[in-house]
Parts: sequence; structure tokens; C-alpha cells
Amino acid sequence: MINTEFTALGLSSVLCRALTELDYTQPTPIQQQAIPELIAGSDLLGIAQTGTGKTAAFTLPILEMLLRDGVRADTKRPKVLILSPTRELAAQIRDEIAGYGRYTELRHACIFGGVGQNPQVKTLAKGVEILVATPGRLLDLVQNGFVHLDEVSHLVLDEADRLLDMGFIRDVKKIIGRLPRQRQSLLFSATMPKEVADLASEILRRPVRIDVSPKVVAVAKIEQRVVHIDNADKPAALQQLLLDPDVSRAIVFTRTKHGANRVAKKLDRAGILAEAIHGNKSQAARTRALDGFKSGKIWVLVATDIAARGIDVDGVSHVINFELPHEPESYVHRIGRTARAGASGVAWSLVDSSEVKRLRAVEKLTKLKIPTLEKTLDLQAFTDQSAVDQVAMSENRPRTSNTANSDRKQVGGQDSQEMGGNRPGRRRRRSRKRRVA
Repeated sequence: MINTEFTALGLSSVLCRALTELDYTQPTPIQQQAIPELIAGSDLLGIAQTGTGKTAAFTLPILEMLLRDGVRADTKRPKVLILSPTRELAAQIRDEIAGYGRYTELRHACIFGGVGQNPQVKTLAKGVEILVATPGRLLDLVQNGFVHLDEVSHLVLDEADRLLDMGFIRDVKKIIGRLPRQRQSLLFSATMPKEVADLASEILRRPVRIDVSPKVVAVAKIEQRVVHIDNADKPAALQQLLLDPDVSRAIVFTRTKHGANRVAKKLDRAGILAEAIHGNKSQAARTRALDGFKSGKIWVLVATDIAARGIDVDGVSHVINFELPHEPESYVHRIGRTARAGASGVAWSLVDSSEVKRLRAVEKLTKLKIPTLEKTLDLQAFTDQSAVDQVAMSENRPRTSNTANSDRKQVGGQDSQEMGGNRPGRRRRRSRKRRVA
């Protein structure tokens, strides 16, 4: 049975067959608007958040055009280039391409840093029609002659605002400078700051503009609450909130990478199994943390904003903002990690007096006054490690163990440095300084 809803958009039966097997029943608004325009050859500027179906909106028409033209890429010369800000998002796009193109002979590859490049080089040497890449690794391979971009006919910049936020603008412009001028270009962004608008005007030719950003920014199914609390009390409050019986799988967001490491370590010491994920982690560590989170071996993930759009895991019951982000738009992306696939979710924010202005900016953006969480927090109980252990053991969740902690310390290299290891002497010296002060 072929999905006629997608056939009506101009997609061939071989793609619609795959969509039917993937349980795609009806196109999302951005798919309805974008697919016909892209098949017709237009450039496109799409304003859309994650969860709107935008990956299918640009992938499906590109697959359709490659099939119609009978395109076959030469060695090292892809026809389609999709640039992604993070490794996780790049891998997610690759997986979706594999699903949509399961009944085609179109080849694809995904390249990113943090892993050895030899397997990637070998794949590119065989020839791929579609290349998904992060800018840094792609530029390295281009400069070393392992891939050439002179035959790219379709360019996609996904999450352009995040590409700029992460400092990739120079790499992106260098890459674009190596592409043919005659090409179809697509740019997708959740927000449209001036820098993104300027980039769009540089690379797009008379683009079709599609805006599917919701009128109410925050997801309606997310129950949002705020906890007004001093920064010094946040670690104890976080532990108590996580041990609420309703919390089954949670993502905790911090502003900095070092902050994520510190929070994860403190949770570990309290018997709450947690892992940190951020841009300084090796690819192996990030993959291990995400796999553990998806499988349930780890039920708390501590992340920076780099992960806000790259984590697509169903069943996240709670998002907790240990610190509010500087940009209110990032708050929306953070809390969007819960309430996935039609489920409901909860978002709690720990707000110090110094963060009240950020809270007001969030409320202005979401057009919602976020109520205070009606929950009594007994912070004193969580200053006693035995009390923490007693509460943690009463919950039916995986806990840290001496073996697990030992394994983590033996990972070595960057990960062991980020986790900090055990430095009892150093901690004692710091404690004495605080007592003297």
C-alpha cells in the first residue's frame, strides 16, 4: 500500500513505500509546503524548530530529484552536501536518509570529527551521492584532497543559527566558496538573527520562505515550573527534584561544559547515575552517554545547549534547567527535549536572583507566566550523604556503583580529565580555605 498523501506532493512510489513502512501517514506543514517547491528547483529559507519534520522536508525532495536524474556520483565527488552543527544531528540525518532511501541505490555517508578519518576517507573514495558532514572535519578532508565539492548540485545548511553560535561561520563560508555557483541551496534555522539573515541573502537565490514556527513558542503539553533558589543550594535541590517518583528519565541543562561536568560528578556521588555530554567530550564518550541514556542504563543526562537540538530521545519525562540560558530561544529548545512523539512532559527551572531577568525574557518570548513549583524542598536532608543514599536506594532506578565509577575513571585521556577523577587531598584543601574565609 502506497501513501497517497506523499504521492500527491510529487514523490515517487519507491519513496512513498518506505514512508508507509516508517508509519508516515500525513505530511507535516513544512513537508506540505517545502517538498513541491524543492522538487520544482527553488531555493528555500525554512524557519522551523526540531520536531516539525524538516529533515524529511529537505531529504525527500532531494532523493526524488536524484532518482529522476539518474545521478551517480564520481569518486570523492558528492552531489548533495548537508552541513550540520553537531555530530549527533549529522548521525540522525544520516539515519533518516537511510530509512527514506531504503529502496533506492543512492549512496550516502556521514563524516564528523572526534573519530578516526580513515574509514570516512575510504567511503568517500568509493563515491557517495549524499554527504552529511560537520564543517570542521569536512574542511580538513577537503584541504587534504580526500573529497572535492566541485560537483555539488544541492546544498543544505541545517540549524544555521546553531552553526553560527558554535563558531562555524568561517568554515561554512570556506566550504561554500568551493561549491559550484549553479546549485540549489536550502537554509533551515529555528531562529532568524541578523547573522543568519545575512548568510541567507548571500547563498540563496530568490528563495521560497517557509515559516512554521509556532505562534505559541513553548510546547503546550509541557508543564513548566520555576524554583526560586540561591545558586549555592541548587545542587541539593536538583538531587531532591530528580528523586521525585515521577522522574523516570531526565535531562539537566547547564550553561557551561565545566558546569555540566561538576553537576554530573555531584549526582554520581549522591548515587544518581548521570553522565555529562557537551562539545569537549570525545565522540566515543558522547556516543556512550547517549546510548546509555536511550537504553535506560543512565537515567540522567547533564548537557549544555549544544545538545538541546541534537538529543531526540522518546520517554524523557523531565527537563531541568540547572541554570537558565542567556538566550530565551535556547530555553525553548531545551524544554523541547521532553513531550516528544505526542507525550506530555515537565520542565523545571532553578532560578537564582541573578537570573530573574533571563526568566522574564523567557516569559516574554513564550507569552506565559511560569508558575512556581508547589513542592517543599528539604535541602538540609541532602547535605547528609547517608540521607541521599537512603532516598536513592528507595527508588527503582539504576544507581552508581564502585565498579561503574572505576570504569569511568579508566577511560583515560580527555574523558578522565573532564570527570576530574578522585582528588581527595585537593578537595580537602579547598574545604579548609572556605572554612577560613
